[in-house]
This record gives sequence, C-alpha cells and structure tokens, in this order.
Amino acid sequence: MNHHWPVELVDGDIVLRPIRQRDHRSWREANHRNREWLRPWEATVPPPPPGHLAPRRPTFRQMVRHLRVEAHAGRMFPFVVEYRGRLVGQLTVAGVAWGSMCSAHIGYWIDREVAGRGVMPTAVALVTDFCFRTVGLHRLEICIRPENGPSRRVVEKLGYREEGLRPRYLHIDGDWRDHLIFALTAEEAPESLLERWHGRRSGGAAPGSAGPERDGPGREAVSSAGRVVPPPAEGAGKPGFGFPAPQK
Repeated sequence: MNHHWPVELVDGDIVLRPIRQRDHRSWREANHRNREWLRPWEATVPPPPPGHLAPRRPTFRQMVRHLRVEAHAGRMFPFVVEYRGRLVGQLTVAGVAWGSMCSAHIGYWIDREVAGRGVMPTAVALVTDFCFRTVGLHRLEICIRPENGPSRRVVEKLGYREEGLRPRYLHIDGDWRDHLIFALTAEEAPESLLERWHGRRSGGAAPGSAGPERDGPGREAVSSAGRVVPPPAEGAGKPGFGFPAPQK
C-alpha cells in the first residue's frame, strides 16, 4: 500500500494530480493537438521476435487502470499537469526502488501551447521536493534525448546534473535512441527546489546560476509556495518509462 498516494501538488496556477477516467476527452484533445510535436519523443514498442505478434497499444481506460495499480503499489507516482484548470501535460515518477537504492526516474510531456511559461520546470520542482521531502527518496534521474533541447533546458534550469550518455537506451519514435542522463540527489537539494526555482525566476539567482530566468513573452510570475493538498477520489497518471502511449 502506498501511503503517499493519491496526492495533489499545487503551486499557483499549476496543479499536479492523479489522472481520472473522465479526463479522457481533454487528454485525447491535448495529445491530438500536439501529435507532431510529441512524436519524436514518444515511447514506442520494439518489433516482436519472429513468430510473435506485436502487442496492442492499451486503451486510455487500460492505461489509467494500470497506472492506478502501480501507484497504489508504491512503484510509481503518475500525475497529469493542469495549468489554470486545463490539462496540459503529464509527469510520471516511475521505477521507484527502495532498499539500498531509494531512487526513481521522471518522465514528462507538455502541451506546446503553454511551453515556455515555466509550467514544466515548476512541475518537476514540485515533484522533486515531494520525492525527497515527503516520500524519502535519495536520487532522481531524468533521461533525455540529446536532440531534445527544450527538455534539456528544463532540467538544466533546476540544477539537475548531467552524468553521461546511455547509447541506444530507450525505444523512442520507432528505434533505439541514445539518451543523456541527468540526476539529482537529496544532498544536492537541501533546500526546496521549488523555492530555488522561484528565486531564479524572480531574479534572486543562486550562486553559480545564469541569473534571472526568462521563459519568453507573456510569462506569468508564480508567487505562491508549493503545497500538498487533499486528493480527489480517483487516482492514476501518465505512461511510465517505456510504457507506450495508449490509443488516442
């Protein structure tokens, strides 16, 4: 049983919450609208061995059911991302390992319409604080294709450390792709990562950082501190690492 799930993480207009079956329409619309933009970064299933049938992509209902089971078992923290009340992405903490490791990895996607407004850096900061301060994990890892500049900028803004390249690491967009590994440990973030991010955006950059963060025209300042609030009735989330997107 996962005592930390379900949960909502909130910072101003940005909310991370469990997915619900009734999110199907808004989830499908966001995916359809961003299909071409997301395709180069979407997990796919490698071809089956000779004589075997290719696995069928899950339906949305099957995805939600699977993620709910994984979340309540403590193996995953799957969230949807809302911005001003609208579903604009997903973020999943998956591969949760305990014992001598106490680690997990993070995957995410964001609607192109709100990219550049600080939504995903805020979401990653929220979930990093949650994993380190509430759940008790020690290390978080984010794997990103070298060509994915916007996603790399998310982790670089937050101080995730680049560790190196894993060749042909994940099956993405129809082939095995190299990934850069970015990581952070609890010792590297003794203060709130969300507070550090807010300080950078407002101009109070931490030592060694590049100065005030500017995400682009029309960026809204975020002023409220992140908080954990009581969850809704249902829970689940995004496909985890290597979990293919469901049928649209």
